[in-house]
Amino acid sequence: MVIDPHEVEEWVNAYRKAWLSNDPRDIRSLFVEEAVYYSEPYAKPQRGTQAIVEDWLARKDEPDDTTFEFEVLATTDDLAFVRGLTTYNEPPRTYYNLWVIRLNQTGRCTEFTEWWMETDKPVPGN
Repeated sequence: MVIDPHEVEEWVNAYRKAWLSNDPRDIRSLFVEEAVYYSEPYAKPQRGTQAIVEDWLARKDEPDDTTFEFEVLATTDDLAFVRGLTTYNEPPRTYYNLWVIRLNQTGRCTEFTEWWMETDKPVPGN
């Protein structure tokens, strides 16, 4: 059975909530205990929620320092592909994102990979 894109949207919205709050409980709620998190392709992953929380908080963004837009591109039986656009206020910079999210049957993430690229090109549509 293919993952419902609305379930992915809910997960990304919960990720964004954790991104803004930096609350360890919000971060942990996204992932299964043995989850694997790649902060960029081919990087050494964080394994387990404790390592994910520690790495997240070491690299955290301050609340309201970013805007984030996203679109669910595709889903399979356990994978979701999300395209995002992250804009930072200070210093000003913009990133295109591609997230590969592996979800279990309960909607929690078992594996997450971020692909991101900084750009100085204008945001499409603006």
